[in-house]
Amino acid sequence: MFDRILRWSGIGWFSVVATGQLAFIVFILAFYGVRTAQLNFPGWNDKPLIDGHIAGDNAGNAVFAIHVLLASVMILCGLMQLIPRLRQRRPRLHRWTGRIYLTLAVVEALSGIWLTVVRGTYLSQISAVAILVDAILILGFAGLTWKNAVKRRFDRHRIWAMRTFMVASGVWFLRVGLMGWVLINQGPVGMNDTLSGPADIVLTFGAYLIPLAVLELYMAAGRLSNPALKLLTATTLVLATAYTAIGVFGTIALMWGPYLT
Repeated sequence: MFDRILRWSGIGWFSVVATGQLAFIVFILAFYGVRTAQLNFPGWNDKPLIDGHIAGDNAGNAVFAIHVLLASVMILCGLMQLIPRLRQRRPRLHRWTGRIYLTLAVVEALSGIWLTVVRGTYLSQISAVAILVDAILILGFAGLTWKNAVKRRFDRHRIWAMRTFMVASGVWFLRVGLMGWVLINQGPVGMNDTLSGPADIVLTFGAYLIPLAVLELYMAAGRLSNPALKLLTATTLVLATAYTAIGVFGTIALMWGPYLT
């Protein structure tokens, strides 16, 4: 019974995450994709950004476009990796989407580092550090995921793939975390315009560290025959699912939707 509760709590969390990430893909393509296809690069700035299109900065604009547009492909491939039925019935598709996912995760991490260090795209030094730590984790986890796949250590490969998914989704988790916090507190409590308030600091680092911690708890609960741990983990996932659902609603309603009308 406890194994079933744990499993369904995990499925519930993933369902909410998948819904929110698919909405993110739609926004990327409908906002940035359409403007890029129309060669309306200044139109990137129709939505408030730290640094979107900057006249004369051809290199920065190109890296920004690559970083944003390829994120939609990476997110879709990442979601496909976590669908067991697809992995079992379409192993070749699973392998190819996995290769694409890991490649793009590395591209996203390196372009994120470039935008932060070279272009200076950040709001505060603490937020820049959070971005760089996340990028380093993505590179390391993606490398270990690939290494274990090549050596056919598929159990280890699956674990590192899930860890990679968590850190590579950090940008998405951050948006959801920020909006969830604002809606729950009915305002930006502990936040400021430079992402350096106490709540901002917790959320910028927590955007990938908290999902990682929950994943480790989930995997430990699955390995051990401890009903109390399984129930604790399932409860944690239910709470995480509720918070994520609130955050997804907030990002769609407040952060993305208004710029698609």
